[in-house]
Amino acid sequence: MDSAPGMAGPRGVLCVSGAGTEIGKTVTTAAVAACALRAGRSVAVLKPAQTGVPAGEPGDVAEVLRLAGDGAAPGTVTGAELARYPEPLAPETAARRAGLPYVSARDVAEAAGKLAAEHDLVLVEGAGGLLVRFDDEGSTLADAARLLAAPVLVVVQAGLGTLNTATLTAEALRTRRVECAGTVIGSMPAAPGLAERCNIADLPRYSGLPLLGAVPEGAGALSPPRFGAAAPGWLTPELGGTAVAPG
Repeated sequence: MDSAPGMAGPRGVLCVSGAGTEIGKTVTTAAVAACALRAGRSVAVLKPAQTGVPAGEPGDVAEVLRLAGDGAAPGTVTGAELARYPEPLAPETAARRAGLPYVSARDVAEAAGKLAAEHDLVLVEGAGGLLVRFDDEGSTLADAARLLAAPVLVVVQAGLGTLNTATLTAEALRTRRVECAGTVIGSMPAAPGLAERCNIADLPRYSGLPLLGAVPEGAGALSPPRFGAAAPGWLTPELGGTAVAPG
Protein backbone atom coordinates (compact mmCIF):
# COMPACT_ATOMS: atom_id res chain seq x y z
CA MET A 1 0.00 0.00 0.00
CA ASP A 2 1.61 3.23 -1.17
CA SER A 3 0.76 6.89 -0.84
CA ALA A 4 0.90 9.17 -3.84
CA PRO A 5 3.15 12.23 -3.57
CA GLY A 6 1.22 15.08 -2.01
CA MET A 7 -1.78 12.89 -1.29
CA ALA A 8 -2.46 11.12 1.97
CA GLY A 9 -4.07 7.74 2.07
CA PRO A 10 -3.58 4.31 0.56
CA ARG A 11 -3.08 3.30 -3.04
CA GLY A 12 -2.96 -0.14 -4.61
CA VAL A 13 -4.76 -2.96 -2.81
CA LEU A 14 -5.88 -2.81 0.82
CA CYS A 15 -7.60 -5.80 2.42
CA VAL A 16 -10.16 -5.04 5.12
CA SER A 17 -10.73 -7.69 7.75
CA GLY A 18 -12.45 -7.79 11.09
CA ALA A 19 -11.29 -8.99 14.46
CA GLY A 20 -14.77 -10.51 14.56
CA THR A 21 -18.10 -10.19 12.79
CA GLU A 22 -20.76 -7.46 12.80
CA ILE A 23 -18.32 -4.81 14.03
CA GLY A 24 -18.57 -2.19 11.28
CA LYS A 25 -16.29 -3.60 8.58
CA THR A 26 -18.50 -2.59 5.65
CA VAL A 27 -19.07 0.95 6.93
CA THR A 28 -15.34 1.32 7.57
CA THR A 29 -14.63 0.14 4.03
CA ALA A 30 -17.09 2.75 2.76
CA ALA A 31 -15.36 5.45 4.82
CA VAL A 32 -11.96 4.63 3.33
CA ALA A 33 -13.51 4.62 -0.14
CA ALA A 34 -15.19 7.97 0.47
CA CYS A 35 -11.90 9.54 1.55
CA ALA A 36 -10.17 8.23 -1.57
CA LEU A 37 -12.92 9.60 -3.80
CA ARG A 38 -12.62 13.01 -2.19
CA ALA A 39 -8.90 12.89 -3.00
CA GLY A 40 -9.77 12.35 -6.67
CA ARG A 41 -8.87 8.67 -6.80
CA SER A 42 -10.62 5.89 -8.63
CA VAL A 43 -11.84 3.19 -6.26
CA ALA A 44 -13.02 -0.41 -6.52
CA VAL A 45 -14.39 -2.61 -3.77
CA LEU A 46 -14.21 -6.39 -4.02
CA LYS A 47 -16.23 -8.78 -1.87
CA PRO A 48 -14.84 -12.29 -2.42
CA ALA A 49 -17.73 -14.09 -0.76
CA GLN A 50 -21.06 -12.59 0.28
CA THR A 51 -23.01 -14.83 2.64
CA GLY A 52 -26.48 -14.59 4.11
CA VAL A 53 -27.94 -12.44 1.33
CA PRO A 54 -30.31 -13.94 -1.27
CA ALA A 55 -29.64 -13.48 -4.96
CA GLY A 56 -30.89 -10.16 -6.27
CA GLU A 57 -30.76 -8.39 -2.91
CA PRO A 58 -28.15 -5.75 -2.03
CA GLY A 59 -25.11 -7.00 -0.13
CA ASP A 60 -22.03 -5.37 1.36
CA VAL A 61 -20.74 -4.09 -1.97
CA ALA A 62 -24.03 -2.31 -2.62
CA GLU A 63 -23.82 -0.70 0.81
CA VAL A 64 -20.32 0.62 0.14
CA LEU A 65 -21.45 1.96 -3.24
CA ARG A 66 -24.49 3.59 -1.64
CA LEU A 67 -22.55 5.33 1.13
CA ALA A 68 -19.33 6.25 -0.66
CA GLY A 69 -20.22 6.44 -4.31
CA ASP A 70 -23.33 8.58 -4.30
CA GLY A 71 -22.80 12.20 -3.40
CA ALA A 72 -19.62 11.75 -1.37
CA ALA A 73 -17.43 13.24 -4.09
CA PRO A 74 -17.09 13.32 -7.85
CA GLY A 75 -16.83 9.80 -9.20
CA THR A 76 -18.23 6.47 -8.17
CA VAL A 77 -16.99 3.21 -6.73
CA THR A 78 -16.69 0.11 -8.91
CA GLY A 79 -18.15 -2.93 -7.15
CA ALA A 80 -17.36 -6.60 -7.66
CA GLU A 81 -18.51 -9.79 -5.95
CA LEU A 82 -17.02 -13.21 -6.70
CA ALA A 83 -19.55 -15.50 -5.03
CA ARG A 84 -22.77 -15.35 -3.06
CA TYR A 85 -24.11 -17.98 -0.70
CA PRO A 86 -27.61 -17.84 0.82
CA GLU A 87 -26.93 -18.90 4.41
CA PRO A 88 -25.28 -16.52 6.93
CA LEU A 89 -22.28 -18.73 7.60
CA ALA A 90 -18.54 -18.77 6.96
CA PRO A 91 -17.95 -18.87 3.17
CA GLU A 92 -16.54 -22.41 3.13
CA THR A 93 -19.43 -23.75 5.20
CA ALA A 94 -22.04 -21.80 3.25
CA ALA A 95 -20.67 -22.93 -0.11
CA ARG A 96 -20.48 -26.57 0.97
CA ARG A 97 -24.03 -26.58 2.31
CA ALA A 98 -25.38 -24.89 -0.82
CA GLY A 99 -23.46 -27.14 -3.18
CA LEU A 100 -21.90 -24.11 -4.83
CA PRO A 101 -18.30 -23.57 -5.98
CA TYR A 102 -15.76 -22.29 -3.49
CA VAL A 103 -13.75 -19.11 -3.87
CA SER A 104 -10.01 -19.55 -3.37
CA ALA A 105 -7.38 -17.09 -2.19
CA ARG A 106 -5.90 -17.25 -5.68
CA ASP A 107 -9.28 -16.29 -7.17
CA VAL A 108 -9.38 -13.29 -4.86
CA ALA A 109 -5.84 -12.24 -5.71
CA GLU A 110 -6.47 -12.55 -9.44
CA ALA A 111 -9.67 -10.48 -9.30
CA ALA A 112 -8.09 -7.80 -7.11
CA GLY A 113 -5.07 -7.61 -9.40
CA LYS A 114 -7.27 -6.99 -12.44
CA LEU A 115 -9.15 -4.24 -10.61
CA ALA A 116 -5.88 -2.69 -9.45
CA ALA A 117 -4.76 -2.34 -13.05
CA GLU A 118 -7.66 0.05 -13.64
CA HIS A 119 -8.15 1.76 -10.26
CA ASP A 120 -6.01 3.76 -7.86
CA LEU A 121 -7.32 1.89 -4.84
CA VAL A 122 -8.89 -1.56 -4.49
CA LEU A 123 -10.52 -2.46 -1.17
CA VAL A 124 -10.96 -6.19 -0.60
CA GLU A 125 -13.53 -6.74 2.16
CA GLY A 126 -13.33 -10.12 3.81
CA ALA A 127 -16.07 -12.09 5.55
CA GLY A 128 -15.96 -11.92 9.32
CA GLY A 129 -12.54 -12.47 10.87
CA LEU A 130 -9.14 -12.87 9.27
CA LEU A 131 -8.95 -16.68 9.33
CA VAL A 132 -12.48 -17.49 8.17
CA ARG A 133 -12.11 -20.06 5.41
CA PHE A 134 -13.02 -19.48 1.77
CA ASP A 135 -12.66 -23.09 0.63
CA ASP A 136 -12.05 -26.69 1.65
CA GLU A 137 -8.29 -26.18 1.41
CA GLY A 138 -8.47 -23.63 4.21
CA SER A 139 -7.50 -20.51 2.27
CA THR A 140 -8.30 -17.20 3.95
CA LEU A 141 -8.13 -13.46 3.41
CA ALA A 142 -4.65 -13.55 4.94
CA ASP A 143 -3.57 -15.90 2.15
CA ALA A 144 -5.03 -13.60 -0.49
CA ALA A 145 -3.27 -10.61 1.08
CA ARG A 146 0.04 -12.48 1.01
CA LEU A 147 -0.41 -13.37 -2.66
CA LEU A 148 -1.16 -9.72 -3.41
CA ALA A 149 1.62 -8.40 -1.12
CA ALA A 150 -1.16 -6.17 0.23
CA PRO A 151 -1.58 -4.90 3.79
CA VAL A 152 -4.59 -5.71 5.93
CA LEU A 153 -6.64 -3.13 7.82
CA VAL A 154 -8.23 -4.69 10.89
CA VAL A 155 -11.61 -3.36 12.05
CA VAL A 156 -12.14 -3.90 15.76
CA GLN A 157 -14.94 -3.48 18.24
CA ALA A 158 -14.89 -0.67 20.78
CA GLY A 159 -15.69 -2.46 24.04
CA LEU A 160 -14.67 -5.39 26.19
CA GLY A 161 -12.91 -8.22 24.39
CA THR A 162 -11.32 -6.09 21.71
CA LEU A 163 -7.84 -6.14 23.22
CA ASN A 164 -7.75 -9.92 22.94
CA THR A 165 -9.22 -10.25 19.46
CA ALA A 166 -7.13 -7.39 18.05
CA THR A 167 -3.94 -8.83 19.52
CA LEU A 168 -4.71 -12.34 18.24
CA THR A 169 -5.38 -10.99 14.76
CA ALA A 170 -2.15 -8.99 14.80
CA GLU A 171 -0.19 -12.07 15.87
CA ALA A 172 -1.81 -14.15 13.12
CA LEU A 173 -0.75 -11.58 10.52
CA ARG A 174 2.81 -11.43 11.82
CA THR A 175 3.05 -15.22 11.85
CA ARG A 176 1.99 -15.27 8.19
CA ARG A 177 4.32 -12.36 7.36
CA VAL A 178 1.45 -10.22 6.14
CA GLU A 179 1.70 -6.47 6.65
CA CYS A 180 -0.97 -4.85 8.80
CA ALA A 181 -1.89 -1.25 8.05
CA GLY A 182 -3.38 -0.78 11.55
CA THR A 183 -6.72 -0.93 13.27
CA VAL A 184 -9.93 1.09 13.13
CA ILE A 185 -12.74 0.99 15.67
CA GLY A 186 -15.75 0.15 13.55
CA SER A 187 -18.52 1.49 15.79
CA MET A 188 -17.62 3.95 18.53
CA PRO A 189 -20.50 4.87 20.87
CA ALA A 190 -21.36 8.54 21.17
CA ALA A 191 -20.98 8.23 24.94
CA PRO A 192 -18.18 5.70 25.40
CA GLY A 193 -17.98 3.91 28.72
CA LEU A 194 -14.90 3.15 30.78
CA ALA A 195 -13.87 0.13 28.69
CA GLU A 196 -14.19 2.00 25.39
CA ARG A 197 -12.21 4.98 26.70
CA CYS A 198 -9.42 2.77 28.01
CA ASN A 199 -9.30 0.72 24.83
CA ILE A 200 -8.44 3.77 22.74
CA ALA A 201 -5.11 3.99 24.54
CA ASP A 202 -4.63 0.27 25.11
CA LEU A 203 -5.31 -1.09 21.62
CA PRO A 204 -1.97 0.09 20.16
CA ARG A 205 -0.08 -1.13 23.24
CA TYR A 206 -1.62 -4.60 23.16
CA SER A 207 -1.72 -5.22 19.42
CA GLY A 208 1.43 -3.34 18.45
CA LEU A 209 -0.58 -1.73 15.64
CA PRO A 210 -1.47 1.92 15.15
CA LEU A 211 -5.08 2.95 15.74
CA LEU A 212 -6.02 4.75 12.53
CA GLY A 213 -9.49 5.96 13.36
CA ALA A 214 -12.87 5.38 14.92
CA VAL A 215 -16.11 5.32 12.95
CA PRO A 216 -19.04 6.58 15.02
CA GLU A 217 -21.86 4.23 15.90
CA GLY A 218 -24.74 4.66 13.46
CA ALA A 219 -22.59 6.15 10.68
CA GLY A 220 -24.15 3.79 8.17
CA ALA A 221 -27.52 5.46 8.70
CA LEU A 222 -26.23 8.82 7.42
CA SER A 223 -27.24 10.03 3.97
CA PRO A 224 -24.48 9.51 1.38
CA PRO A 225 -23.60 13.23 1.13
CA ARG A 226 -23.33 13.51 4.92
CA PHE A 227 -21.38 10.27 5.14
CA GLY A 228 -18.89 11.38 2.48
CA ALA A 229 -18.41 14.79 4.09
CA ALA A 230 -17.89 13.33 7.56
CA ALA A 231 -15.72 10.32 6.71
CA PRO A 232 -12.36 12.17 6.60
CA GLY A 233 -12.90 13.28 10.20
CA TRP A 234 -13.09 9.66 11.36
CA LEU A 235 -9.84 8.41 9.83
CA THR A 236 -6.20 9.46 10.09
CA PRO A 237 -4.12 10.61 7.08
CA GLU A 238 -2.78 7.08 6.61
CA LEU A 239 -6.28 6.18 5.42
CA GLY A 240 -6.90 9.44 3.60
CA GLY A 241 -8.62 11.26 6.45
CA THR A 242 -7.83 14.30 8.54
CA ALA A 243 -8.32 12.95 12.06
CA VAL A 244 -5.65 12.97 14.71
CA ALA A 245 -4.80 9.44 15.85
CA PRO A 246 -7.15 8.48 18.69
CA GLY A 247 -5.68 8.55 22.16
